[in-house]
Amino acid sequence: MGFTISPILFVMAMEVILKAAEDSAGPANLGGGCYMPPLKAFMDDTIIICSKEDETRRMLERLDVVMAWCRMKIKPKKSRSLSVRKGKIDATTIFTVASQQIPTVNQEPVKSLGRWYDSSMKETKRGLKTVELATEGLLAINRCGLQGKLNVWCLQFMLIPKLLWPLLVYEICSTTVEAIEAKINKFTRRWLGVPPGLTDVAIYCRKAKLRLPLKSILEEYKCGKARLLSMLEDSEDPIVKTVQPTIKTGRKWKVVEAVDEAKECLKIKEVIGQTQIDRKGLGSSTAKWWSKAEGKEKRDMVINEVRLNEDSGRFQKAIQQLQQG
Repeated sequence: MGFTISPILFVMAMEVILKAAEDSAGPANLGGGCYMPPLKAFMDDTIIICSKEDETRRMLERLDVVMAWCRMKIKPKKSRSLSVRKGKIDATTIFTVASQQIPTVNQEPVKSLGRWYDSSMKETKRGLKTVELATEGLLAINRCGLQGKLNVWCLQFMLIPKLLWPLLVYEICSTTVEAIEAKINKFTRRWLGVPPGLTDVAIYCRKAKLRLPLKSILEEYKCGKARLLSMLEDSEDPIVKTVQPTIKTGRKWKVVEAVDEAKECLKIKEVIGQTQIDRKGLGSSTAKWWSKAEGKEKRDMVINEVRLNEDSGRFQKAIQQLQQG
């Protein structure tokens, strides 16, 4: 039987345990004058980061003692260890806790917060895995026997949100996402009963006369990367500011250039001012200016501008296609 406990109380209790053990090791040296605390936790998922092997062993011993005081146990079988020396994985270093050996990522890969870690320390295979996941999901929806519009609903509200998380946490290039969207468009046309030659502009464009309530996984991928970059740039954490992590999205589309372009467009719009583009009277709508926005509002403005740029690209594509423009 389980029991209900307040998440806030649980996090506070875990924080007390971690505070009692964090003095066993010094901050981890990440290089460039950047240091990270040796303990990181999300609920009961705890990560130990140390620069030296002996500090890691002391930290494990201290955590084992503190957990024993709280009548709790660390499960070595559900834990993983990773030792890196001079940029290479050292499989000979073995750590123990509670008199049991902790498996290494070479022996058993581990999934933490939706992200897989293995001995390769590369993410090239994750793009192929995501393509396979998308293909299997599309085939499963196609076999379920529902009507076409219900299949599209399953795609939009079940499969695409499931695919967006690995696309966000892994460094997957935009060309791979374009391949996934091509597969999605093929099944979407089949389920909607439209000709296979219908362009994706008619499916996703918001400036078209007939607008469908469908979202593009490529557009959501770009907006997610832009949101992540904006959050890292605006972070108040001194460690994040010092490290300045990079987000790789391939050569065809670069998130840094897209975000910079969106910011410049917002500044130019503020210089031009509010213009009249429809039949509404003056003062019927309010405008948000870049210079007056702060925090989340700025991120939302950048993401909205990225969406507008994507939609403008579709509109230009439609104009170039005389039969469907």
